[in-house]
Amino acid sequence: MKIIRHLILFISAIILLSCKTVEINNFENVEILTKIKPKRLKKGDTIGLVSSASAIKDNHLAEATENLTKLGFKVKYNETIKEKYGYLAGSDSARAEDLNRMFADDEVDAIFEIRGGYGCARMLPKIDYDLIKKNPKIVLGYSDITSLLYAIYKKTNLVCFHGPVGTSTYNEYSLKHFNNILENPKENYEMKNLPDEEDQIIVFNEGIGEGELVGGNLSIVVSMIGTEYDIDTKGKIIFLEDIGEEPYRIDRMLTQMKQAGKFKDCVGVALGVFRNCDVNEDDPEFENSLTLVQVFKDILGELNVPVIYGLSFGHIENKFTLPFGIKSRLNTYTKSLTLLENAVE
Repeated sequence: MKIIRHLILFISAIILLSCKTVEINNFENVEILTKIKPKRLKKGDTIGLVSSASAIKDNHLAEATENLTKLGFKVKYNETIKEKYGYLAGSDSARAEDLNRMFADDEVDAIFEIRGGYGCARMLPKIDYDLIKKNPKIVLGYSDITSLLYAIYKKTNLVCFHGPVGTSTYNEYSLKHFNNILENPKENYEMKNLPDEEDQIIVFNEGIGEGELVGGNLSIVVSMIGTEYDIDTKGKIIFLEDIGEEPYRIDRMLTQMKQAGKFKDCVGVALGVFRNCDVNEDDPEFENSLTLVQVFKDILGELNVPVIYGLSFGHIENKFTLPFGIKSRLNTYTKSLTLLENAVE
């Protein structure tokens, strides 16, 4: 009996060791992505212009070229940028290939989107993410470009940037943040609204939260849920903005995020300016509507993390430049976002 008992124990030990080895081997085969920071911008660098969403007009290309040239950069684009496929700037394959070529082009130092609109999500499966990892560059845009930023960050861990597109207004305020983040990064860089715009800020939950920044346009962020390009929001500060969505639509999207668990383990919610998103007072249903502020309070007010509305980003002239994946601090007492590390090398 003793021999049988020892034999059973010996066989059990072999099985356990085999299982443990399989688990270790499987773990070792899992790719762990290291955060990649692109090189900083310098005057004289070449900006590659792309349009990954809606079709552009000649004046869009001229305006973007003029804006960036005045800032001291060279501009490069491929002729395919002028293509049109319905409301899109060319077919999905053409737009993805244009982006891939910009990453592969050694002359191009950074990639800026000309405009937003719609269409980025359709081309995401056609992007060469291995190429991007081998040739990291600044990628800048907002609005529909949110889905592109999501995908690149998720697939490569390259720090991307939610900020002005080529046709944006590069005024003194926006340019200050652009320069202090992309060109001459500052340690512990604090972003605050202009003094005369602080009255638009509403604090729903007081507090201080620290974590990596992720987010963008609310409509697009919601559309990423359930896809392979969605980003884990655990330990993150989520930043959101939108335009032209009535309160009930904002309600629906925030409710979806909440029920999908996107706010469950986050460390803060920073809301930008939701332009033209309040109920139209001329609408006969106006008296029956919740206000935008009521929607935010109902859905986000019960979170146990700091929540603030009205920070200077979104479809507005005065814009923060917000880097995906950079550790930051949201402080509702000072009404600010502070980058705790440089976003570029």
